[in-house]
Amino acid sequence: MRVELPPEPVHFVNRHEERRRAVRAVEEWRGRSRPLVVALSGPAGLGKTELARLLARTLLDRFPEGVLSVDLDDFRLDGVLDPGDVLAQLLGSLGVESQLVETQFKARCRQYWNKTADARLVLIVDSARYASEVVPLLPASGGSVVIVASHGPLYDLEDGAALDLSLPPLEAPAATELLSLIVRDPRLAADPESVRALVRLCDGLPAALHVAGRWVRAHRLRPLPRLISALQGEWEKDGVPGVERVWDTVCGGLSRPAGLLYRLLPHHPGATFTPDSATALLGLGQEACQEALEELDRAGLLDLRAVAGAEEGRIRLPGPLRAHALRRSRRAAEDGEVAAAQTRVLRWLVRQAQRADRFSAGRRLIVAEVFDPVPGAPDVPLEDPQEATDDAVRAERAERASRWLHEERHALFACVRLAYGRGMDAEAVALSEPVWTYALDHPHQSDVVQVFRLAVAAAVRHGQNAAWLVRMRCQLARPLWEAGELDDAERELAAADAAVGLLGDGKSDGKLRASVIESWGMLAGARGEWRAAADAFARSRELHLAISNPYGVMLQTYRTGEARAELGELETAHRLLSEAHEAAMTLQRERMTGRTAFALAGVLRRLGRTDEARRLYEQSLQGARKRRSGFDQARIHDAMARLEEGVEGRDAAAGEHRAAAHAIRRRNGLA
Repeated sequence: MRVELPPEPVHFVNRHEERRRAVRAVEEWRGRSRPLVVALSGPAGLGKTELARLLARTLLDRFPEGVLSVDLDDFRLDGVLDPGDVLAQLLGSLGVESQLVETQFKARCRQYWNKTADARLVLIVDSARYASEVVPLLPASGGSVVIVASHGPLYDLEDGAALDLSLPPLEAPAATELLSLIVRDPRLAADPESVRALVRLCDGLPAALHVAGRWVRAHRLRPLPRLISALQGEWEKDGVPGVERVWDTVCGGLSRPAGLLYRLLPHHPGATFTPDSATALLGLGQEACQEALEELDRAGLLDLRAVAGAEEGRIRLPGPLRAHALRRSRRAAEDGEVAAAQTRVLRWLVRQAQRADRFSAGRRLIVAEVFDPVPGAPDVPLEDPQEATDDAVRAERAERASRWLHEERHALFACVRLAYGRGMDAEAVALSEPVWTYALDHPHQSDVVQVFRLAVAAAVRHGQNAAWLVRMRCQLARPLWEAGELDDAERELAAADAAVGLLGDGKSDGKLRASVIESWGMLAGARGEWRAAADAFARSRELHLAISNPYGVMLQTYRTGEARAELGELETAHRLLSEAHEAAMTLQRERMTGRTAFALAGVLRRLGRTDEARRLYEQSLQGARKRRSGFDQARIHDAMARLEEGVEGRDAAAGEHRAAAHAIRRRNGLA
């Protein structure tokens, strides 16, 4: 059972009627292929998210496949939601391997429906703005329930299939109860009038009551009338709402580091942050940031439950407090304060992304400068796989680095936009290279194409670095031809070709020249023009030979062999792929060893050399299992089934391989 829920809140009051109606609706729901949708709506700060999580916990025993949770604000790009990215995350939560996530949106929807057709799960969808954002995420099962939180009602949500619960502010008795639970102080019972005044100031918003209650609790020796007077203070004459007075007063009592961090957090790239990135944003060192985060948590301005005892937890500044922090920043920020903080965290993220890129994909040619550590902001605790002697440890370290790139992708995308907008071309280019590594494992993400377009624009604007121009154009071309935009990809490669003449004579320049030719070959392959592809790969191979780059030689030998196999030139393909396979093993490139073995086995099968092909397929399958790559396992089982079908007496073995491939696809919603 997967349960994507943080620890439950210490204090939660009221909402009994909403809870009763939701539970009754679940009990009475008789849907077959569509889930019950419970829609919670109301202004920010009313506790919709906490109520959704509380309902999910209450219902958990009825839904054995657990609770999935997504916040749509995490997936917005300049306010626009990419539902395909949300579906990819949900499919990952359902156990689908990233390489097996369908590329096209409609196919991804069908895959999600396959995975959820018989599911009994709870899905929480937070920060929805329109019904159209929610509909693609609905499980294809009447045995599931979806809890949606939004600021306003979502009209046309499946024609009345939703239970609409509009949350009002807490009434005075419930607000007083929540305040007393937070404060737990005899002063409240002794001075009910002051309590009523404080409740009125908070407008029935749980978010405000938590902040006010913790502020009162922090001043245990002061009489309540004096505290209330401080909250009301001079603000009334300026017409500032009561909630704002509460938050402003609490912020006025923060230490300088905590107050600074609160003002800076709404300027953090990406909707969520980690303690590490907050440290870079603040710029006062790790210990000072930890103390500031804890102070904001004690004040009720942050919720650190998601990171308490967690290795990779993320924190969010709640909606109404984020808006307040932004207003505080506009009023109180010193000149250059925000720009300096954003530059600091941006460069810190560049460095972390470069480290994660190297640890997950190995050392490779990069055209950006390697960024130095940011003073006062320690590196994320990623470890170099090459420093480990154990294969399992190396694999775990590489996987951890790859996972970091995935978890931070939205912050990285935001940083590219920020860097380009600030004219920080070196940072935009540097960030795009780790995004390239992320995109290889998570293809067909619309955000990635925009990142590469901005990187190209940054390289063009800079105009002084030919290597940037060549690499950025090639990076953009690949997702374009993968998306079927072949003419656009050709234009990018033509522009890269034009910049090749500006390169120097160094080894890295030679690698870039070879890379452009390789890209032309891959574009030709995408068009089915295998003769042109084979010629391009062969020319790229010659360039790698000239600069003594063994990995490049091996890779282009492999690509040339694959192209020759597509042309039916099997003996030539066999020679080339055998050479590439031997080189991959010598270089200890595990993934390429598996890929070359698979390609070589396919040629051997077509040549009728069945036993040799079977041994290579088994070697490739063993490597895929070791990497836990279901994508590779499924295609190897398919190939082995075709192999055994042509061998007398091997029908049972063929059936076993077909069944194994089908089981993998079914497990990943593809069958």
